[in-house]
Amino acid sequence: MPSGISIGVVGGGAAAVCLIDALARSGGDPGTLTLFEPSPHLWRGRAYQVDTDTLRVNATPDDMSVRAGDLGHFERWLQARDRVTGVSQGVDRLSGARFAPRPVYGEYLEESAYAALGELRRGGWRVDIIGEAVTSASRLPNQVRLSTGGQSRAFDYVVLSVGGDSPKDVYGLAGTPGFVGDPYPVSGTLADIGENEHVAVIGSGLTAVDIVLSLAARGHQGPISLLSRRGVLPGVRQRPVHFELRHLTPERVHTTARGRRELAIEDIAAVLRAEFRDAGADLDAVVQEILRVDLEDPVDRLRRQIDEVDSPQMGLRILQRAVPETGPDVWPLLREKDKIQILRAHYRTIMSLCCPMPPSSAAVLLDLVETGQLEMFSGVLDITPADEGGFDVVAADGTELCADRVISAVNASEGRIPTSALSLVTSLIRARAVSRHPHGGLQLARATSRLTSNGRPDPRLYGLGNIAAGALFFTFGIPSLVDRSQDIVAAILEHAATVNAALRESTPVAA
Repeated sequence: MPSGISIGVVGGGAAAVCLIDALARSGGDPGTLTLFEPSPHLWRGRAYQVDTDTLRVNATPDDMSVRAGDLGHFERWLQARDRVTGVSQGVDRLSGARFAPRPVYGEYLEESAYAALGELRRGGWRVDIIGEAVTSASRLPNQVRLSTGGQSRAFDYVVLSVGGDSPKDVYGLAGTPGFVGDPYPVSGTLADIGENEHVAVIGSGLTAVDIVLSLAARGHQGPISLLSRRGVLPGVRQRPVHFELRHLTPERVHTTARGRRELAIEDIAAVLRAEFRDAGADLDAVVQEILRVDLEDPVDRLRRQIDEVDSPQMGLRILQRAVPETGPDVWPLLREKDKIQILRAHYRTIMSLCCPMPPSSAAVLLDLVETGQLEMFSGVLDITPADEGGFDVVAADGTELCADRVISAVNASEGRIPTSALSLVTSLIRARAVSRHPHGGLQLARATSRLTSNGRPDPRLYGLGNIAAGALFFTFGIPSLVDRSQDIVAAILEHAATVNAALRESTPVAA
């Protein structure tokens, strides 16, 4: 029986896989690891569950590796799978880059998790996976107690990696015949839709794109409408080009901030200009891309970005690298007024550009638009059940339409605590063990991901993934999860070593 530290992990999705892999490679003394996950989609989460291969990850394999310091880990796994299956899936016909099917990435997550758990067990760790939801927690003097419906256990360290929430029911349509509140898995939710029915999709982000592509792949013949408030589609990913950030790095940001309480957006802009200057990139073009998103027709923007897939300009590529890689270091240092301005005016636009869709996906959307099957409507005011079945839609410009089916693709706000974790988080807040962040999620310390209360980081409690929204700008990409996992494991082991050293010093030597 291991006598080392005990770690409890709440949540068993992609974030937990990154954490477990980091722990398996840490070289720490063996202890006990207990993971709580009530969902049947262990390791895969909502995003990567078993579903149609039409759904693709929106990043290349080097950005999807769960292993820190090994960008080729997923790529090698894919190559090994290709040799077994004889099929290479996900090669984009426009860029030549590979965007693996999301169910296949789910397989990778599963295999990576069980391989890491195997390494831990061989190293002497005890590993338990409990298929129950944690409903509450309490802070003990030197531990954290987690309670489920059937048991209560105390741990030396606890990591909350509870993931995100399901789509919002913006128009209160839950329970209405023909309304789908959560589209995943699309292989099930789209199965009974008639091929000539008018399908309206609420939202225009990556989830909405998934639904449209899946309908098209099923041979749907009826009209499809994308309904949203702004009509902003995800950007289109350009052909990958290898480069390294020179200026906008975490190290440079912390050097710039040395001796200062906070940074102004102008400080970051100076570093950004240096990055663009050295790369021969046009910063003004990227700024204009962000500022004109609400002024440019979404179809024109889609067509233009498809035409720019092979662009030699590096601006968007720099942005897409810097936001997840350096953004978590920049965000906590910014002035509060700058954070508010970015969140209110530019957050969703920046996310649309930094989480772009594969070019071939964009091309399918454009084909559907040009044939008249797909239409996009912005400024949607209301969606209500029609008296004789179906739904009535009203847009701000006076457009009215009737749809047979409505599917929600409106993702929950980044800072929203998932419904499934609300009672757990509430119990910690009431016990004053954690604090809500004014921009969403929970307060935490950037360097360690320790959850904080009254500004004091707790060495026993950690947050990973969307629960850090607000405290961090970018929380959900795999590279971000890998980096934060490394930080958490290092912080846990360092604290455990400090505690053990103090205990040894205070223990009298036997005669």
